[in-house]
Amino acid sequence: MTDLLTRPHTDHDQHGYDVPPTVPPLPPHVLSHRGDNPRRWPRRLAGGVALLALIGGGGATGAVVAEHYAGTPAVAASAPATQTATATSASTEDADLAAVVAKVQPSVVTVMIDGRTASSLGSGVVLTADGLVLTNNHVVESGGTASIRLADGRTVPAEVVATDTTHDLALVQASGVTGLTPATFGTDDSVAAGDTVLAFGSPLGLEGTVTSGIVSAFDREVNTGTEKLTGLLQTDAPINEGNSGGALVDVDGKVIGINVAIATADDQSTGSVGLGFAIPADTVTEVVAQLEKQAGLN
Repeated sequence: MTDLLTRPHTDHDQHGYDVPPTVPPLPPHVLSHRGDNPRRWPRRLAGGVALLALIGGGGATGAVVAEHYAGTPAVAASAPATQTATATSASTEDADLAAVVAKVQPSVVTVMIDGRTASSLGSGVVLTADGLVLTNNHVVESGGTASIRLADGRTVPAEVVATDTTHDLALVQASGVTGLTPATFGTDDSVAAGDTVLAFGSPLGLEGTVTSGIVSAFDREVNTGTEKLTGLLQTDAPINEGNSGGALVDVDGKVIGINVAIATADDQSTGSVGLGFAIPADTVTEVVAQLEKQAGLN
C-alpha cells in the first residue's frame, strides 16, 4: 500500500525540523508537546479545499491529503445543519455533557513519536486496561520511539504493534501500565444527523481538550489521489491538528468515530472551519479485531 499522505516541500529551521516556507510558525508553547521540540503542520491547497490530517508533526510527518467531494458539499451540508439547529440546542441543554466528559476523558491519551529526522503528536483511545491504544496510522507511520501520555499525566514508553494503512488505523501498546479505563464503542446505527457529539484529543498539543458539535453528515470520502477513506462521519465539532486518533463520542459517552481529518478554507489556514471527519465506529471495531489478530492479541 502506498503512503496515505503527501509530503510538501519544506525548509529547515534552527532546530533541524522541516518547516513550510510560506507558513508563519505558531507560538512555540502551542507547537511543542514537550521540551524545545517545535511542531509544524505543513499543508497544501487541493481542489479548492485544503484537507489536513489531524497530526502535529515535525519534518515530513505534518502531512496533508486532498479531499474529494461529490457535488457542492458546502451547500449540501448546510441545509441539514440548519434544520436540526433547534433540536440540537435542546439536546445539548438536556444532556449532562460534564458527566460525559468525566466518563470519557480517562480513556483518551496523547500518542507521541520521536524519530531521528521527524516527530509527531496525535491522540489515542484506550482499548484495554493494560494499555492497548488505538490511533491513526498516520500518527505513527514516520517511525521512531513511541510514547504515550496518559490522562493522569504520566508518560510511558510504547510500541506500535499493528497498522492498517487502508483504514488509517493503528494499535500501540503502552508498557508497564494497569488499571486504565477502556473506551466503550457505539454502533453506526445509533447515530443520526443532528445528534450532539463531543470530540476528545490533544489539538495543537493541548492535552485533555474536549469540544462539542453535531453529526453533520454521513458517507463522506477523503481521496488522496491513490487511496481513499470512505464512509466517514462529518461533524462540526471543532477539531484541529493533534486530534488524530482521538474519540468522537455521543451523549452516552460511547465512541462513534475516530477523528482523522479536517477541511480548511485554503493553504494558509490551519484551524477548524466546522468540517471534520471521523472513521465510524463499525469500521473501527471491525479493523481493531483484525489488528488484534495480526498482533497475536486474540
